Amino acid sequence: MKTFLALCLLIPVLAFAQKTPQGVTYDAQILRITDGDTVVIAAPFLPKPLKPELAIRVYGVDTPEKGFRAQCESEKQRGEAASAFTKNAIAQAAVRAQCESEKQRGEAASAFTKNAIAQAAAQGGKFQVTMYGWDKFGGRVLGDILVNGQSLRAALIANGFAREYYGDAKQSWCQ
Repeated sequence: MKTFLALCLLIPVLAFAQKTPQGVTYDAQILRITDGDTVVIAAPFLPKPLKPELAIRVYGVDTPEKGFRAQCESEKQRGEAASAFTKNAIAQAAVRAQCESEKQRGEAASAFTKNAIAQAAAQGGKFQVTMYGWDKFGGRVLGDILVNGQSLRAALIANGFAREYYGDAKQSWCQ
């Protein structure tokens, strides 16, 4: 009976521990923010003819979609807010970002990003990425962005811009 109780207590602990895989952490230069849970970093180590950058999808979270991918106006607004939160977190830490596709993200987001980066450029932030592996489609790396040692994943969840997500069925943001 004691063995059974020990197993009942141990299984949830093991399940939780397995949700965050072992990763490897590297210093990173952030090039741009795609959306609330995807950041593009410089990857000069990739061989030619590959583009020298990697998209990092923040592991273990789901942020609302923005633009045409949103299923309702509420999700679209939440997606824009999640993107703005991620941009602000990066900009406040003074990354030297190259915002190549700002026009696609809307004039307000562009103005915010330019302002925040300009104000913070002299402060010098530290950016790292912890890489866990490839996403299920093979186009992005699963990982976490560390902004001055703080997890972007944890900040997105703590501030209500994301939910925990590990590849199972997604909950609607439209409710």
